[in-house]
Amino acid sequence: MSSEIQYKSDMDVELIDSMGDDEAIAAAARVSTGNHIMAYSEKANAGLINFLMRDRHGTPFEHNSFTFRISAPLFVFYEFHRHRVGWSYNEESARYRELDPVFYVPRPDRALRQIGKPGAYTFELGSDQQVAWTRIAHESIAEAAWTEYQELMVEGVAREVARNVLPVSIYKTMYATCNLRSLFSFLSLRWAHPLSTVPTYPLDEIQQVSQQMEELVRPLFPLAFKAFDKNGRVSP
Repeated sequence: MSSEIQYKSDMDVELIDSMGDDEAIAAAARVSTGNHIMAYSEKANAGLINFLMRDRHGTPFEHNSFTFRISAPLFVFYEFHRHRVGWSYNEESARYRELDPVFYVPRPDRALRQIGKPGAYTFELGSDQQVAWTRIAHESIAEAAWTEYQELMVEGVAREVARNVLPVSIYKTMYATCNLRSLFSFLSLRWAHPLSTVPTYPLDEIQQVSQQMEELVRPLFPLAFKAFDKNGRVSP
């Protein structure tokens, strides 16, 4: 493995596997009346799915599945793991392998200043000096931590102990699997979308992940996402 440190500002999301479609959502809803075997038009399915979304009948949106491979800094995974209902995770383990030297550094246009009090604040761009110092601080910590991490292992210290010196800016990879209802809940909280009717203030980096996840799944469920947007992007 190369010991040359790499710095990144972006998140990587890949859709590994998926199951289901809009018709499956409609069929799951119609099974309650015994009409799930019949064929229905796209217009009929769209009307039903919008009704389910509007009135928050959520279970028909659970009969599907998506598995994503996500590469992001460790602190983004901390945000992810708050989502537990309908989610499964398997994360790259620093106990079993030596991690790659890839670390996060905020991009220059990432908001750096928190203005206001908790619960009523905004994030604004930093000054040129703040941007420069933020990058310098991230890089210097990453370099020092990586040096100590490798030296500990050279001295025979177990990976599960040596990893303790690494910062939360190090990149890791995980598989995350969910259904559409769980994904809608995630998107409603982790993306401050213009169509959202419920205010949310997501971490910038996890919003990047959210946007990529939606971009990958939306084409598979166009009617469901149209209803999601129409009804204020509130999870059913």
